[in-house]
Amino acid sequence: MGGRRLIAMMAAVAAAAVPLHLRAQSDPWAAVRRPSPGTSQPIGSAAAGCLAGAAMLPPQGIGYQVLRLERNRFYGHPSTIAFVRRLAAAAAKRHLGVLLIGDMAQPRGGPMPSGHGSHQTGLDVDIWLELPKAPLSAAELARPQSISMVKGRRVDRTVWGSPQARLLELAARSPGVDRIFVNPAIKAELCHSAGKDRAWLAKLRPWWGHDEHFHVRMACPADDPACVPQRPVPEGDGCGWELYSWLVKPTLPIPADRPNHRHPVLPAACKAVLDGRAVAASR
Repeated sequence: MGGRRLIAMMAAVAAAAVPLHLRAQSDPWAAVRRPSPGTSQPIGSAAAGCLAGAAMLPPQGIGYQVLRLERNRFYGHPSTIAFVRRLAAAAAKRHLGVLLIGDMAQPRGGPMPSGHGSHQTGLDVDIWLELPKAPLSAAELARPQSISMVKGRRVDRTVWGSPQARLLELAARSPGVDRIFVNPAIKAELCHSAGKDRAWLAKLRPWWGHDEHFHVRMACPADDPACVPQRPVPEGDGCGWELYSWLVKPTLPIPADRPNHRHPVLPAACKAVLDGRAVAASR
């Protein structure tokens, strides 16, 4: 199937399934069903930005499936798409299981009407920690049931195992990855089980929630000044005082998707992206 035809088909499915309130004027970024034209370009920061010329992750490929297509959050910068494909292929080669891909970005990025405050520039992707041995059915993909890998302040060894640990190491070692958000208990487990080569642990950043998925953030493209990066991760493996400070905090439950009331100030170029106009590449 041709690329344009596939994009049109998936956009039509998503448009039909998304609740009407997501297409309301109050949610202009969710109302847009297709990417803007032009070169792919992340603009602004993860929590206040947009994405010009987005690429689409096909609903399935070697070693992966995309969850909840009706959310229309399967777009990203080409570097993010390439990362998902590489990681899924590497996981399949090692017989780790099928990667279940959660939210990426909307067709033009921007703020989401529910859930995430980030995922706005096409450089973020959620990947579930559950690794089924066989592909899910269409019904299971549409209404998946997540499995927490954490019990209290430790991993739950009835569901956590070497496939999850290996997958996170593969992701952290992947070129272009800036950081990966994981539950503090998961970071602690990997700090304990890692061998002498521990440099990759630095990219695993503890954050509440993230017990049933991990959140990968790609680095800004080196030649794109419109993309605003985060501060570099601290030196070291992050297994000392920083991690301990998370583990002694009260556990904060992360509520299910709820309406977003954030109203970030977006870069001026995002107006052209939202309007469907091509944005001149920043160099």
